[in-house]
Amino acid sequence: MAAVIAGSGAAAAKLLQRPVHSLARCSRQQYLRLRAQHARATVRSFTSGRRALEKKYTEDHEWIDILSPESASIGISTYAAKALGDVVYVELPTVDTEVNKGDAIGAVESVKSASDIMTPVGGTIIEVNSVLEDKPGTINKSPEGDGWLAKIKVTDTAELQGLMDAEAYRAFTEEVEDK
Repeated sequence: MAAVIAGSGAAAAKLLQRPVHSLARCSRQQYLRLRAQHARATVRSFTSGRRALEKKYTEDHEWIDILSPESASIGISTYAAKALGDVVYVELPTVDTEVNKGDAIGAVESVKSASDIMTPVGGTIIEVNSVLEDKPGTINKSPEGDGWLAKIKVTDTAELQGLMDAEAYRAFTEEVEDK
């Protein structure tokens, strides 16, 4: 008899460990507790994604998205876009132009000032964001997204080593503001 009860106890324990497939058999209190547990299990915490780790910055406030060295995007940082004010004109580089690290590849003009865009790495310009010719304000709306200026095929990925990641760039801009 004890073996039968022990066997049924093990079966009952297995049933309790299985996930509940139907909440219809639960009391309201059990349902709310299960729903709260499920909600806690599916909440995602904030983490920096892979994409954020692949964006690098220069001290001249340009960025390069190195997701693919075959087609790395270049633009100006959010910090630079705010400092410039309303962008009214963008001079884009010419496709197939070979550039060296630090070369001017274009310019951005705003109601406040104008600024050259320097390439963070050497390579060949393979594409430009022609939307900026008609809508230069895109840089103000999304400087590190839709407001990219050009795409470059990077010649020497070692040049990326001297650039700052997002955290280092944030610290750099805070130092600039404190001076």
